Amino acid sequence: MSGDHNPDDPKNPLLPINDPIEQLPSSSFSLKSLVTLKIFYVLLGPLLCAIICLCVRFDGPVTSRNMLAVLTWVFAWWLTEAVPMPITSIAPLFLFPLFGIASADSVARSYMDDVITLVLGSFILVLAVERYNIHRRLALNITMRFCGDPVNPHLLLLGICATTAFLSMWMHNVACAVMMMPVATGILQRLPMGPNQSIHVGNFCRAVILGVSYAAAIGGMSTLTGTGVNLILVAMWKSSFQEAKPIGFSTWFFFGFPLALLIFFALWAILCLLYLSRGSSQALSAYLDKAHLKRQLDMLGPMAFAEKMILVVFAMLIALWMTRSITEDIPGWGALFHGRVGDGTVSVMMATLLFIIPNKKSKGEKLMDWNECKKLPWNIILLLGAGFAIADGVQSSGLADVLSKTLDFLEQAPYLAIAPAVCLISAVITEFITSNDATATLLIPLLIQIAKTMHVHPLLLMIPGAVGSQFAFMLPTGTPTNIIGFTTGHIDIQDMIKTGLLLKIAGTAILTFVMPTLGAYVFGIHEGVQ
Repeated sequence: MSGDHNPDDPKNPLLPINDPIEQLPSSSFSLKSLVTLKIFYVLLGPLLCAIICLCVRFDGPVTSRNMLAVLTWVFAWWLTEAVPMPITSIAPLFLFPLFGIASADSVARSYMDDVITLVLGSFILVLAVERYNIHRRLALNITMRFCGDPVNPHLLLLGICATTAFLSMWMHNVACAVMMMPVATGILQRLPMGPNQSIHVGNFCRAVILGVSYAAAIGGMSTLTGTGVNLILVAMWKSSFQEAKPIGFSTWFFFGFPLALLIFFALWAILCLLYLSRGSSQALSAYLDKAHLKRQLDMLGPMAFAEKMILVVFAMLIALWMTRSITEDIPGWGALFHGRVGDGTVSVMMATLLFIIPNKKSKGEKLMDWNECKKLPWNIILLLGAGFAIADGVQSSGLADVLSKTLDFLEQAPYLAIAPAVCLISAVITEFITSNDATATLLIPLLIQIAKTMHVHPLLLMIPGAVGSQFAFMLPTGTPTNIIGFTTGHIDIQDMIKTGLLLKIAGTAILTFVMPTLGAYVFGIHEGVQ
């Protein structure tokens, strides 16, 4: 029967041949159906673009005005989500050539870069981890070590949050939250719910859910692959300052890991202070024990060959990332290839191994197959490409020079006043308007020009802006990890506002201190930039 064909079979025609044409329900057309908020948002981008082209005049080349008009169009669609964000992300592919900003070929190159190949390879490895349930085994093992006997709520909370943060270092923070939340709620299912729930038990549940939601975001700050924001930052740095030393995986880790560690312990201290009182241990000891966690672990069975091989590949990937470029005195293995290899080279190479190594479950079956890769987050990959294109366009069009002249008033502003403000503004935009990836894409090009005007190293503002966009802890809609925690039903908005506000203040203070100290050393900020 024609309806039973496999859509993934390459021999099938693109369009059905014998399927009957279904009669679509008729609907009456009316002018009112056209006048909707969604249609207004779609038209808003082109309308703002036209207004800027007609009314704005710059001293620089006309392409600088056109670039501002295109940016307004793209940002309007991003902020209103008039069309899906991935589609907005590819809009520069047709807008830049049409407005004379860049050729079609040069824009298209922005959508495939070493950073993007780093993302592709990393996500394929993460999908392999998901496929064999390795994340759950790891989470249960680590949590058992922290449970205590009798149960220690502070230590157990630390174990759950630390496990989440660790996993988030190596996979996207949203994927980590999706993986860890069932583990956390599985532990909480042992506790009484409803009217019989004591205050101590309810507070512990809130602490665990908030901890997993926030730890997933914080852990992602440690590595380039933990969150799309870090990748956008590194990509724009590389694109805007081509003569400067690129930020590699190990370089970011030496800065990001201590920063994330300090913010993580601030999170743990805040949760313990707000939700874990003296009577918590006694209230929880009747319901939580290591036996429950061990039963869940036993249900997974012994580690199979496939799981062990994926862990080996993952360990090799991390080792190669960390040792490709170490210091100027110890160049790392990348020097053997005269600087031609990047982190993306390693990522794709390790991902390729997954399609070669057998899984020893079925004859001829490998650790990964292409059908699993259909889950790849193309929205993040396309957004990264848009960030590259925008950064290149701002420079090549002359808009960067125009922005520098308009920001002269910031030249005398002290850094310690600007950096926290940048961090908070970035967090507020993410909290109330758009995603952290889009916020970073919007703000970083502007921050580069502000830094030039202030005569400070660009990273001193770019990093607070990028990392600050990940401090959206106060509202459920701030980040996807917040939504995942909120939908469990264990927390309400008041819990998020109370905890998130304290964490936002702590994170901003820590970043303001760490960036000009540790950051200056790791990124060589005192050496200047071309």
